[in-house]
Amino acid sequence: MAGPVLARELAVAPRRARHFIFRTVYVAVLLVLICTCWLVLTGSQIVLGVGDLALFGATLFRILVPLQLALAIFLAALGSASSVAIEKDRRTLLLLLLTRLSDTELVMGKLLASLLMPAVMLVGAIPVLLLITLFGGVSTTQVMGVVLIALATILVTGSLGSTIALWREKTFQSLSMTMLLLVLWIGGWEAILAVSPLASIAGMTITELAAVMSPVRATLAMVSPVLSADGSSLASTISGFCGFALLATAALNLISIIWLRAWNPSREVRRGAEERESLDAIWHPETETSAEEKAEAARAVHVDSVQRASLQRHESREVWDNPVLWREICTWAYGRKVMIVRCAYAVFFVMALLGIRSILQASQLGPTIGLASVIPNITLPLAPMLLVSLVVINALAVNSITNERDGLALDLLLVTDLTPAEFVLGKIRGVLWVTRDMVILPIVLCLYTWMLGGITTESLIFLVVTLLVMDLFVSMLGVHCGMIYARSRMAITVSMGAVFFLFLGVVTCIMVMISFSGSFQQQLAPFLAFILGGSVGLFVALGIRNPSPAILWSTLLLPFATFYAITSFLIGHNMASFLVVVSVYGFTTSAMAIPAIGEFDIAMGRTKAGED
Repeated sequence: MAGPVLARELAVAPRRARHFIFRTVYVAVLLVLICTCWLVLTGSQIVLGVGDLALFGATLFRILVPLQLALAIFLAALGSASSVAIEKDRRTLLLLLLTRLSDTELVMGKLLASLLMPAVMLVGAIPVLLLITLFGGVSTTQVMGVVLIALATILVTGSLGSTIALWREKTFQSLSMTMLLLVLWIGGWEAILAVSPLASIAGMTITELAAVMSPVRATLAMVSPVLSADGSSLASTISGFCGFALLATAALNLISIIWLRAWNPSREVRRGAEERESLDAIWHPETETSAEEKAEAARAVHVDSVQRASLQRHESREVWDNPVLWREICTWAYGRKVMIVRCAYAVFFVMALLGIRSILQASQLGPTIGLASVIPNITLPLAPMLLVSLVVINALAVNSITNERDGLALDLLLVTDLTPAEFVLGKIRGVLWVTRDMVILPIVLCLYTWMLGGITTESLIFLVVTLLVMDLFVSMLGVHCGMIYARSRMAITVSMGAVFFLFLGVVTCIMVMISFSGSFQQQLAPFLAFILGGSVGLFVALGIRNPSPAILWSTLLLPFATFYAITSFLIGHNMASFLVVVSVYGFTTSAMAIPAIGEFDIAMGRTKAGED
């Protein structure tokens, strides 16, 4: 069914070092996180007996399982989307369509080949999750249930990313639409649960229906199950969600198989092919066209005739002094269907707006519940909105470079008289202009929250300035990764992965600190291995290919500064958290921008260093 595409991946993947490095690092991170949680527990509390160990095991399970689910969704959805999108950018998908591969073999082969890595990582984590059962508080059924739910999730999210990538023409459109649809899918069910959790549809409550339709709710149902008399609730949750995931996977792939050759090649490729066919028809002697018709057709496609016809239709546009910025702003550089991304983001913005309003109204009617004493409930709609904004901006930034390279336009730019500053700054300013909705709407959301009394004026100023700094950081990060990595898929993975894992690391640290509450100022020692590992990972991703002292210091300081900002925020020192985030992330942005401009010629191959 998968054909030779998957067969090749199965044969080639074990020859790559990263096939073993990724799953080894993933298992090692889980083990380090377990040790960190144990050190935090023993440093803040006294373990008295088996009951405390069982409570520790259950709490640890609640931390690791959502972390694993988020990682599976990210790797599967964006991995499959980028795998197909890069094939289209390089025009190699057209070669696959010309082979004897059937549509089913092509679609399923690309999908399963892109899901090989996340599936192997999930299987490798099973012994670590089973190790938690030794503490107590967690059953083997729960462990196998969350693994099955995670495997089903990567199937359906990978199918979603693959289908959108086969449909859309540009890589940015595929990645951003996949991200937005995932957030709308998961966030939509969370919103429904918040509005009417006790309503029923077709004999099922909204809570039970959400456990079947949402991977987050299915995982939470496995982590904290409500057992029936015969213990059948776990089995029903597993079978319900896995059945839904398989049906959704089959439907998405069936759509891809049916519409594969209607979507591909795209209209741009077809238009170019029609122009070439018209030229071929002029000069082929076997055609029955007369000599006058051949001459008239040749004159029609001549450059002078085309220019005269263009001038008759409309006046030529004047290019700015910075042609890179002019192209980003005044042309459809990323396709006209980018408007779909903006409309989807607007829908997400309206959902977040309604969520903030409902939370604030509910807090006025009664006391807040949950962890609102440490993390306000208002962050539930705000945090996903901010994460999506940063990911979309970063995706466009890295694609602004990889698209030039894949389209062989970067080689032409390198022989022009463009200065490095014009190229780099033009790309960054163009990215921020195209994604202006992702820059402005989160600020509008913060202002709306402030108007309703959800945050103070001081918090509003801190939040807006931090957002602008983070927007510059993720855009520069995308340009930096696009320049230092020659392979587009690697550049996209490193750039978007850095943003995602940074956010995931922050959430994990907050969950650990809240779950094992104690003195936040004294928790640096347990998190030291976690922080050092983050520093090493950042330097390998960002600085090992283009090393500089500034990037080295920024990768060393960033995890420590982020940890300090988290602890300062949790104890109410907002000014300290704000100053650290703005200064360190601003310094990291400058550390990436200065080498990108100063060593642009060497990094892009325009010239060589002295030792070369």
